[in-house]
Formats: sequence, structure tokens, C-alpha cells
Amino acid sequence: MDKVMKLASQKAVVIFSQSSCCMCHTIKRLLCELGVNPAIYELDEEPRGREMEKALVKLLGRSPPVPAVFVGGKFVGSTDKIMSLHLGGKLTPLLKEAGALWL
Repeated sequence: MDKVMKLASQKAVVIFSQSSCCMCHTIKRLLCELGVNPAIYELDEEPRGREMEKALVKLLGRSPPVPAVFVGGKFVGSTDKIMSLHLGGKLTPLLKEAGALWL
């Protein structure tokens, strides 16, 4: 759990993902198209990915735990929450506040 929280706080935006997950791909693409350069941790490619996945399941209380998006070191949500914020015009201000966007 400590490793996950440490990684989540090292950049303005951090995404825990699975390389084969279509929802993860959607969120990564959205954020990149907005101009964000997130840290992305593909749990199926990380040496300690299984441990990280278990920690995320415990932290978030859901399985599968991906995509898990952290902004400013805090868990914001998964696909539905990120898309809702985006469609409601609230994602960009959140990203700016965290220092992920300079627009």
C-alpha cells in the first residue's frame, strides 16, 4: 500500500492501468489529448504489479481496480468519474490546480 501511495504522489497525474484494458486506454488517451503527461504504471508489466493491484483493490474496495487515476496525490476515480468530470467541464480545472496543465 505504501508503494502505491508513494507512486501516486510523485507526479501531478498518476494512472494505474492494465495494458490490455480498453477503459484504461480510453482514460490514458483522454488525458494525453488534454495535454497531460501522466505517470502510467501498467500493473501487468510492473515487477511488483500483483502486489500493487492487491493494494489498490484494498484501497479502493473494487476489483478490478483499474484504471485508477490519482491527481495531486489523491484518488479521483476510474473511467466513469473521469469521464463525468470531463463532460461536466470540471476535469481541466482540477488538472490545472494539480499542476498537470499550464493552459
